[in-house]
Amino acid sequence: MSHPIVRHIPGSRIKWTILLLTPVWSALVQAEEMQELPEVEVKAHAHASDSSLHRHMINSADTASLLQDYVGAYSYQAGGISALPNIRGMNDNRIRILVDGAELTAACANNMNAPLTYISPTAVANVSVLAGITPVSMGGDSIAGTITVDSAKPIYASNPDAWLYKGSFSTVYRSNNNGLSTALNATAASDNLSLNFTSTMDRGQSYEDGNGRKVRATQFERHIQTLTIGARGDNEDFVLRLSHQEVPHQGFPNQYMDLVGNQADSINASYSRHLGWGDLDTRVYWQEVQHEMGFFSSEKTGMMPMKTHGKDMGYNIKATIPLDDVHTLRLGHDFHRNTLNDVWPPVAGSMMMGPRTYVNINDGRRDRIGIFAEVESKWDSRWSSLLGARVDHVRTSTGEVQAYSTMGMNAADNAAAQRFNGGSRTASDNHLDLTATGKYEFSETASVEFGYARKTRSPNLYERYSWGTGTMARTMIGWFGDANGYEGNPGLHPEKANTLSATLDWHDAEKKSWQARVTPYFTYVQDYIGVEQIGTFNPLNRVGTTNAFLRFDNQDARFYGINMEAAKQLWEDTSLGEGRLRGNLAWTRGERTNGDSLYQIMPLNVRISLEHKKNAWSNGLDLQFVDSKTRVDDARFERETGGYTLVDLRSSYQWQKARLDFSVTNLFDRYYALPLGGVNYADWKADNSQGAIGPVAGMGRSVNVGLTLDF
Repeated sequence: MSHPIVRHIPGSRIKWTILLLTPVWSALVQAEEMQELPEVEVKAHAHASDSSLHRHMINSADTASLLQDYVGAYSYQAGGISALPNIRGMNDNRIRILVDGAELTAACANNMNAPLTYISPTAVANVSVLAGITPVSMGGDSIAGTITVDSAKPIYASNPDAWLYKGSFSTVYRSNNNGLSTALNATAASDNLSLNFTSTMDRGQSYEDGNGRKVRATQFERHIQTLTIGARGDNEDFVLRLSHQEVPHQGFPNQYMDLVGNQADSINASYSRHLGWGDLDTRVYWQEVQHEMGFFSSEKTGMMPMKTHGKDMGYNIKATIPLDDVHTLRLGHDFHRNTLNDVWPPVAGSMMMGPRTYVNINDGRRDRIGIFAEVESKWDSRWSSLLGARVDHVRTSTGEVQAYSTMGMNAADNAAAQRFNGGSRTASDNHLDLTATGKYEFSETASVEFGYARKTRSPNLYERYSWGTGTMARTMIGWFGDANGYEGNPGLHPEKANTLSATLDWHDAEKKSWQARVTPYFTYVQDYIGVEQIGTFNPLNRVGTTNAFLRFDNQDARFYGINMEAAKQLWEDTSLGEGRLRGNLAWTRGERTNGDSLYQIMPLNVRISLEHKKNAWSNGLDLQFVDSKTRVDDARFERETGGYTLVDLRSSYQWQKARLDFSVTNLFDRYYALPLGGVNYADWKADNSQGAIGPVAGMGRSVNVGLTLDF
């Protein structure tokens, strides 16, 4: 039987093109100017301010950390640059994540190369989180919401007779994990042509918890280079981005293996034009990933290679047509294809892992094609609405597979491979998504938004086609960080989510002095892809430690909760400068319809920030309160965690073309377990521990310093 062979690309044409073009520019891109404390502004969806983005990139090299300011948005702990987003209790596979408008897919059974790993926080210019009820024009095949992360748009010279040269260099040091991030940004532009080069580097060693103990397998390193070419006319814009990423290594404390290589090349082109009838927006994108898991340090040892080769490609077309003064029509069509080969090469001299290559996913393919239409209406000064519908067709397939061998310890996997090859390996799903939202403004100081959405998501390739039944094969599958073993299910149905939500909003007439928002929500998911426990095992054969064998399974589930936000201008234009207080509260409950708790649901949590600005100084005090986690998923043997309070300090100073940033996170060096961190397999294994595997601890105190120089 033939099977795919994953090859490492010996060199990248994109990478060398970028390196050869670097000397074209003699200056670096100017960094963002010092931002005023943002006003309290009512928006339909949440967008990050520049100051917010800058604050979080000082504290972490993980782009998922930029989601912290969005009430109800969290992250599953994974590697140092690979946390997995979570919105209102639903994880990253249920969220449509767009990086510069491109839909990317993790090419890894553990999601170690999740979409947000392909852009560094230092390169992010805008983040938007749309939770629950989102427009159908934002895409399909998701039920929790949409996250869009964008790098800076091309800039152009204002003088048509002279070129513009701008640039910046920034660096950040983080004491706890000896972390270092750098960013080089350079632009040369005329009034209609823009050339930009960005190079970022992020690395760190394993961090220490609040007790001063190293949390093993949390080190990482990443390099990204991007070339952006922009061109514009009177009514049109074109942007082409070429990017190359390399991750030499990244540790994962809650996984059996680590990342030992990830190379990705991407092409992303967009074209927009204003025409007589409206606006046309188009995009086409492609990304190829070579990924490998294994072992690279003494912090987690082993000997087993796993290689994947993935591709994402797609396009989208959207037309925005003003029908009259009241109604705006949006029509569109999009397509996305994800292909995957996942093989585990034999290990020389191993009776279990050989003599053949284990083929986990062979020529896997997942295609989604869709069309949509929505009408946005402004009925009068008080009423507005948005109605939309979209239809998607999703088709998945995969080729024949094989075990390491046909005998001995591989007999069970060999029999499973034969059953899998003899069964149906294709599936087709039809989706119907609907949204209906309205907004009514009672007065200049109060409004209400409300709506309903039906959203659909089909299973990913690993949920449907992971076929192994042996202990090792099952434990290699799963992005949940729980050290359990997972088995796919070709018979899975798509998830259908029905969401009701409303937002009550109070604010001052000018929308800048104070604001309070309350958002209750309820989501019922038919055929939610959960798990059924089909057995147990003892990891590393240690008596007293029991984990679960799980099979993906359709169940019905419900999610409900409430988000609360408030902000108040305390003082302004005084000798003390400006001051503002912000706060939010989030509570989520996720459960099966039989009442059993779902996995990794964030407990009640509160964030409060006191912000101050005077002249070139900006300062802040941030407090986070997290309740104990006692509702856990028994099928997964999920661990309970205790409540905790964290205090962070931050300050920045802008002087001409230099900016200095300083922060202290976890000021009092508090020890705490991450509620969404999974289990610390790396420490449990290295310490030869007996009994249940404990949770992953959060990072202890870290002093972080950043410097940005503009040219």
